[in-house]
Amino acid sequence: MLPPVPLSWYLVLSVILFALGVAGFLYRKSVITVFMSIELMLNAVNLSFVSFSYELKRVDGHIYSFFVMVVAAAEAAVGLAIILTVFKNRGTLQIDEVDSMKL
Repeated sequence: MLPPVPLSWYLVLSVILFALGVAGFLYRKSVITVFMSIELMLNAVNLSFVSFSYELKRVDGHIYSFFVMVVAAAEAAVGLAIILTVFKNRGTLQIDEVDSMKL
């Protein structure tokens, strides 16, 4: 039987995923890439919630993770609709070109 994976490994993976999400959010110019980076950050937080929940033998982290996934699904539906509308009206998804509210 294999020994259990330590909690610190999950937390290190969560930090790496969150850092990649922040880097993508700050340095990318495409709205789609920024959107995916936000989803990556949410999944990193979910990983830490579930890891702590499993380590502490409680259900709270799983419940919080479920609510984060529900919010992320709603964000994805609304966000993608907004992204498609912006692309239809502007013809581009580059952040530098769609930052103005004027048409």
